[in-house]
Amino acid sequence: MKNVRVRFAPSPTGALHIGGVRTALYNFLLARQHGGTMILRIEDTDQNRFVPGAEEYILESLKWAGIEIDEGVGKGGPHAPYRQSERKPIYQKYAQQLIDQGKAYYAFDTEEELEAMRERLKSQHSSDQQYGSGTRMQMKNSLTLSESDVKSKIDSGEHYVIRLKVPPNEEIKLTDLIRGEVHVNSSQIDDKVLMKSDGMPTYHLANVVDDYLMKISHVIRGEEWLPSAPLHILLYKFLGWEKERPHFAHLPLLLKADGNGKLSKRDADKAGFPIFPLNWADPKTKEFSKGFRENGYLPEALLNFLAFLGWNPGTEQEIFSMKELIQVFSLDRISKHGARFDIHKAQWYNQQYLKKRSNEELTVFLYNSLKPENVICEAEKASKICEVLQERVTFPQDFWQQGKFFFIAPTSFDHQVISKKWNAETVKFLKTFVDCLNSTESTKVSEIKALLEKTSQATEIALGKIMQPLRVALTGESSGPDLMMTIEILGQKETISRITYALANFPVKI
Repeated sequence: MKNVRVRFAPSPTGALHIGGVRTALYNFLLARQHGGTMILRIEDTDQNRFVPGAEEYILESLKWAGIEIDEGVGKGGPHAPYRQSERKPIYQKYAQQLIDQGKAYYAFDTEEELEAMRERLKSQHSSDQQYGSGTRMQMKNSLTLSESDVKSKIDSGEHYVIRLKVPPNEEIKLTDLIRGEVHVNSSQIDDKVLMKSDGMPTYHLANVVDDYLMKISHVIRGEEWLPSAPLHILLYKFLGWEKERPHFAHLPLLLKADGNGKLSKRDADKAGFPIFPLNWADPKTKEFSKGFRENGYLPEALLNFLAFLGWNPGTEQEIFSMKELIQVFSLDRISKHGARFDIHKAQWYNQQYLKKRSNEELTVFLYNSLKPENVICEAEKASKICEVLQERVTFPQDFWQQGKFFFIAPTSFDHQVISKKWNAETVKFLKTFVDCLNSTESTKVSEIKALLEKTSQATEIALGKIMQPLRVALTGESSGPDLMMTIEILGQKETISRITYALANFPVKI
């Protein structure tokens, strides 16, 4: 595959949806696999929906995720500008070309007139209630008005749009790289607006013109754009660009975990997980949404998870580095069907990637969690804490959440264990164990095991009876990381102090 040029073209209308990150990822993988070019284009023609800060958010999100841009906004390139709002004269040129060739026309209909048309057709029980080949000759446009009237209206500044003149009853064929052959009759397509009354193009004209001029080889975008694809095919034909038309691939929708319906922000909020890559504070609504990054997801884990939402490698392998994804990715292994967004699987990926991190990297996570708590920890202790917790954590912040007992002695204890297992034998064993600890300065795992065995023999109490109460005395919890390592990290003095505190709070007559 030669000269692969793909584009990710989001609109700056708010935070970047996680589905958009997946679209960007698939584009990026194809480009890298074939030594091609990844372009970032900002489609900001809808000025009414423009949200300040959204473009910067998109750039930061892609950077955090590790999706590199070769050309486009923030990077520059031979086809600049890459913001559509800065390309108005280009679109106007091609809109005029379509008008001159009789492929498009001026339409002066007001909102009231358009609504009246719809109501009229509705009352007639017409199956076709759109502005198209069956209705255009009853409307106020350059097809029904004289040239002088059209010129007069334009010269006087009357508002108008430019509509595509879709031919009636023409078969439009499209080969989608994911969905195969798509056939649509042109009678099902209305005369879409190409240029709005504010002089800005609609998505339909702008994206076709830009994809052609920027020499895009593959258009990889969401399934929601599939109904518009036949219209775009017509535009390529009318503009004489059929030979340069890109390959289309429409990605499956992201569905709720149960598979019933498209995943929305409301669904994510209700289930308690993010839908945006980074924190987002909407400047218009003032609504705040926490992102995957701030929730503790590693970018490489999130991308691995996203890659599998609609695609699979055809093997049992689930963990892929970016380099491996680039090698094995292929559009023909993308499913036509919607992909269920299972947040538990995303958490599993995060856990697997944390396990692969070096102890030095994990220690950085721990220190970052300790800073806001004003807790100081020496390097050796931090390293041991990360080592003992590494198999148990899902997110970087879990090193603090699950390991805070290493720094703060418990003041509350698991009630169930205390009520069922804290008895005379427990007290006898722990008092003897404290005496043994006082006779040694070492709390290495091997030493602790030996002391526990010695205590068990001296008290004639089996270790199995005492391990859970001992853990509760030291951590307050009934379960946790390896107990021997926990004692080694706490050290002799702290271990004695915590057992003594528990004995004082839960006295039992022996």
